[in-house]
Amino acid sequence: MTPDHLDAQVCYLLVTPFTESVKTLAAPEPVRLRDAPYFAPVDVDVRPLDATTLHVEGGRVNVRRAVFDELAVVAECTFSLSDALGDESQLRKDLIQLELRRQLLAAQANVGDMYEEYAILLIEELAGTPDEFLARNGQALARFIRSQRDEFSGEEIESTLMSRVRYSERDMTVVDWEGGIIFAPKGDFQSDIDLLKIGNYQLLRYRLLDQTIERNLETVDRHLHEGARRTLFPRRPKSVLRQVVEQRLAVMLDFEKINQGLLLIGDWYTAKLYRIIYDEFYLDEWAAAIKSKLDNLESIIQVIQDNFSFSWSTFLEMVQIAGWLILLLGYFVLFYFDIQAAK
Repeated sequence: MTPDHLDAQVCYLLVTPFTESVKTLAAPEPVRLRDAPYFAPVDVDVRPLDATTLHVEGGRVNVRRAVFDELAVVAECTFSLSDALGDESQLRKDLIQLELRRQLLAAQANVGDMYEEYAILLIEELAGTPDEFLARNGQALARFIRSQRDEFSGEEIESTLMSRVRYSERDMTVVDWEGGIIFAPKGDFQSDIDLLKIGNYQLLRYRLLDQTIERNLETVDRHLHEGARRTLFPRRPKSVLRQVVEQRLAVMLDFEKINQGLLLIGDWYTAKLYRIIYDEFYLDEWAAAIKSKLDNLESIIQVIQDNFSFSWSTFLEMVQIAGWLILLLGYFVLFYFDIQAAK
């Protein structure tokens, strides 16, 4: 079935770790920065970074970047797409996103694969209801969201488009883990876009926490093996223990702060949409995995403490034995001198 002809907009999100090396984009055509969302999650600080218009693949792309909690840079890139569901337009959309990612990552150092990206189809004018549109164009929409050219089965289409939240008969948002669709007859897309930015930001934070814990586990394991060969002088294990405890406390505080993100200041629709985002991004699974690793780290800390305590007690015992040997040697020396004096 040929998909509907649709002129729409695409919002491409790219979330990367924040570092001091982030370069400000050139701004030949400034775009007005908007305020932070009114429903921002508890304890999340949003600081506008810059705004500009880039020219990519012959089209204009409005780019706005903000810093979340001084931990992540969130780029919101919006561009128009004619016949958005056509094969050629979807290829053009993929090329634009690829070039945007290249340019934005080039503005930072050492990002590697530690980033999240997300594409949203923004539909303002629509004949009929969103449900009817989804039923007619399920194949094209699934391919748009997943950025795939292959045909999808009916089950795959349903799985891709099943997570929906409706504000009214014609206002609807569809959320998948790779992309989404926002239907807003009045063009009020921003509030839902901001929620999707927050979801991607939290996902990146979980990944960063996971990376930090993995590095701590590797460091602890290495020093445990080194300490086992130097049990008489456990100064190094002690410093490692202090460092790991401090890092674990910082990670736990960060972990708890992320979990507070579900407590939003907003209405029922905001909370419901964010719950769907939370589920589609598997944030519960990420939280459980990180909690498990934190527990493992706690167990390893206990091992280090036991190892340190054992090493120190062993050292004291050897000092005590050495003292007895010296005392015994002293008795032998005195006994020898007594014998010599008797002669």
